[in-house]
Amino acid sequence: MANIPLLARYAEAVFWLARYVERAENLARILDVNSTFSRDLRGARDWLPVLQINSDQARFEAQYPAPTAEAVLTFYVTDRDNPTSIISAIAAARENARTLRPVISTEMWAQMNIFYKWLSALDGTALAPSSLARLFARIKEGCQTHIGITDGTLHRDQGSYFYRLGRHIERADQTTRLLDIKYHLLLPGPAVPGSKIDLVQWDALLRSAAGHYAYMRVMSGAVTPSGVAGFLLLQPHFPRSVSFCVSKAARLLEVIRSRHELPGGAVAAHELGCLRAGLGSITIEQVISEGLHEYLDQIQRNLIAVTSNISSDFFRWGIMMGGPQSQLLPAPLSLTTGAGFPVSSQSQSQSQGDPTDVA
Repeated sequence: MANIPLLARYAEAVFWLARYVERAENLARILDVNSTFSRDLRGARDWLPVLQINSDQARFEAQYPAPTAEAVLTFYVTDRDNPTSIISAIAAARENARTLRPVISTEMWAQMNIFYKWLSALDGTALAPSSLARLFARIKEGCQTHIGITDGTLHRDQGSYFYRLGRHIERADQTTRLLDIKYHLLLPGPAVPGSKIDLVQWDALLRSAAGHYAYMRVMSGAVTPSGVAGFLLLQPHFPRSVSFCVSKAARLLEVIRSRHELPGGAVAAHELGCLRAGLGSITIEQVISEGLHEYLDQIQRNLIAVTSNISSDFFRWGIMMGGPQSQLLPAPLSLTTGAGFPVSSQSQSQSQGDPTDVA
């Protein structure tokens, strides 16, 4: 069967639609975890690392006097002037969905529209301490509902591969940030690693990635810092681990380049291949010995390079169609929100899966 032509602007829009939704969900997870940590340890001072991990400290300080819980939550949940907030991410996802109206289902568009309108209507009471758990659960549920509807209704053509490629790249990046925030929170703190409160927090981190029960099943033992870090970073079968996501992304890009015969992406494929090999050959003890933060920082840089190459190689043509007879035309300008955040704003002083899943 011949490949179905796909406009490059649709490929770009679906790639970033997936990334923005995944970004919003993972930010909700980070904020949820941090609200628990801040109550347990040092109160408002614990919110600063969230800004540092996301390279947002300068932008935040230009708008707010201090990184209090109220200020940081407002900045990251409802502040439309902050391009990294949840409302901004979902607004960008909605605009990409609007671009994709000719190729996505009515159900996908309706759910995204309703979700965006609900977020837009949030007021200060939604950020009250007593409401945070319910708020973040609702945000995560909205993002997961989108993924479920997409999985059940998006046609399995080139666009579906770009969607899943974007989701796994974003998820890998966000899992490194989730681990990194734990590193930053405990590094300057008085808690002794391995103490009761430290282990409670590592378990909370595990639960924030929906990995508690999977961890207990696989590890068959108590929660330990190295165990949790190794599980979220190196476990090849857990859907939110960095290793799993990188392997899936590598496989998806391979299908895009081979089965659909699309030129380009060689640099990204090489980068993902090296990442996958590295994650498959290192132990968590080696990572910790060499520096967990530094290792996570390098993975984030690699993923930024992957995104840059995918964007330059695949999103600059009008029609993407496999085979030597492909017609390649200059693409019309895409919406600003369709291109994702600039690479510079994502920078910071920072086993292959089942092939049937990408068929």
